[in-house]
Amino acid sequence: MEKPDAWKVELEKSRIEKNKRLSTDDQSPIPFMKRRKFSGLSYFPLDSKYIFKLELHEHGEKKVVEIRDSKDNARKFICWGEFNFEMDGIKCTLQAYKIDSKEDIIFVPFKDATSSKETYGAGRYLDMEPKNDLSDGKWTLDFNKAYNPWCAYNHNYACTMAPPENWLDIPIEAGEKSYSE
Repeated sequence: MEKPDAWKVELEKSRIEKNKRLSTDDQSPIPFMKRRKFSGLSYFPLDSKYIFKLELHEHGEKKVVEIRDSKDNARKFICWGEFNFEMDGIKCTLQAYKIDSKEDIIFVPFKDATSSKETYGAGRYLDMEPKNDLSDGKWTLDFNKAYNPWCAYNHNYACTMAPPENWLDIPIEAGEKSYSE
């Protein structure tokens, strides 16, 4: 029997923990009365083809931009840089944002060809932390870790929408699928 890759084991473990938190935590976005019936989130199968080691091309001039949320409020982000990669022969670019210049986490909201079909229509998120990256100057863009914003589970939340510059024409069949009750 083949031994699973460590990244797969770790990601499966974090998905189990997330399901537990969503069903039991007081801070869960899933409405309290629906938590008892919650059987877990749906995901695409884990696939290493959706993992990229990439250089973050930081913008020389880091502009503050406004991105709308699901309640049509404007939220301010710093457009920090961009990731460029190729998927199935198609060149893709995703803008990376920070909430604050002192923040370490890079935020990458995106939509793709699965949005509104297999995945949440407003897009999904990737949060990237440098703590496990940057030994070679590159970040790990792992779409297997793509997740839905809280408004996908409960319309009472306002969530940042994926801006048009982060809409991909290709399907990203990795990460979290649409939430269904």
